[in-house]
Amino acid sequence: MEQRTWPVQPDGAHFSALPLMNIESSKDDDDDTNRRQQRRRRRHHQQQQPQSLQKRSSHSVKLPTTNSASSHRICFSSRWFSSSFTLTATTEEGHDFSQLPFDVLTKIAASFSLPNLRSASLVCRSWRDALRPLREAMLFLRWGKRFKHGHAGVRPNIQKALDSFLKGASRGSTLAMVDAGLLYWEMGHKDKGITLYRRAADLGDPAGQCNLGISYLQAEPANPKEAVKWLYEASVAGHVRAQYQLALCLHQGRGVECNLPEAAKWYLRAAEGGYIRAMYNTSLCYSFGEGLARNHRQARKWMKRAADRGHSKAQLEHGLGLFSEGEMLKALVYLELAVRAGETSAEHVKNVVLQQLSTNSRDHAMSLADNWRALPSH
Repeated sequence: MEQRTWPVQPDGAHFSALPLMNIESSKDDDDDTNRRQQRRRRRHHQQQQPQSLQKRSSHSVKLPTTNSASSHRICFSSRWFSSSFTLTATTEEGHDFSQLPFDVLTKIAASFSLPNLRSASLVCRSWRDALRPLREAMLFLRWGKRFKHGHAGVRPNIQKALDSFLKGASRGSTLAMVDAGLLYWEMGHKDKGITLYRRAADLGDPAGQCNLGISYLQAEPANPKEAVKWLYEASVAGHVRAQYQLALCLHQGRGVECNLPEAAKWYLRAAEGGYIRAMYNTSLCYSFGEGLARNHRQARKWMKRAADRGHSKAQLEHGLGLFSEGEMLKALVYLELAVRAGETSAEHVKNVVLQQLSTNSRDHAMSLADNWRALPSH
């Protein structure tokens, strides 16, 4: 069948080369002849190319076949869409993805962000129509966040925020489901929150899977086995908070047998992804040789990273480490930060350091602490 695309591109002439100029010299005539022969050879070569190669060079979106919304992700980028060519939703194998049932396409795109939704909506008319509810959900999601946090000149209103999130969730957006579930949980309606998290998790949303797993850990009664199942799903998808929570379960033997090497692996992965608590625990694993080979250099590296990002216990531990190495001024800065963050055990060591420094060094250290800003987690 003929592939329909949207938006429709206007018909128009397309030039493959500029017109040649008339040159009088015989040398330039020879050059023109050579160029024409080269162009003929190139055209002949292109005609001889296998049909599959010609298909590969066409501007069409190539999508993987999918059996479920959670098992495969379809990634889009707005840079693919240009007015210089028309996209189709047909792969080189001949599958016509524009004929996907609306409910299937909606489930696949349930966790899409707004830019990806916009890009997917440009593929063809069928996709544009099928994804309309999800595009509407993005508007409700935006207003929900405004009402929740009081952004863009809007006064905070939790009930209006919840209503907006629920309207977005009813249109199939997992992002709205997660935000609505979080509000329900904070309001004390934990069963309603878990229900929304479960809907998002079943559609393959990593944040929904993570929140569902944590909810099962905190529920009364707790369900740690079910929690570990969903935390693992989110961890494999790259959700750093889920990776940290899964590591804790493996470390503590909660819902699964205690496995220190596996726990350390997930701590490290979450730390590399920018999760601050995981950085601190990774440092401890390297320090004590729990799940990871003992390595002082790696332990100090991850402890400093956690300290520089505002982890108070890491600031205390790193300050103590600097003190033991004789780095008094640096030690004072981190110990002061730890004290300000509520680590009272740092107070005694800080006073010992103060007695060993000159007045100028103390003032300089306090100035550094006053102007300190936590580094971003990523």
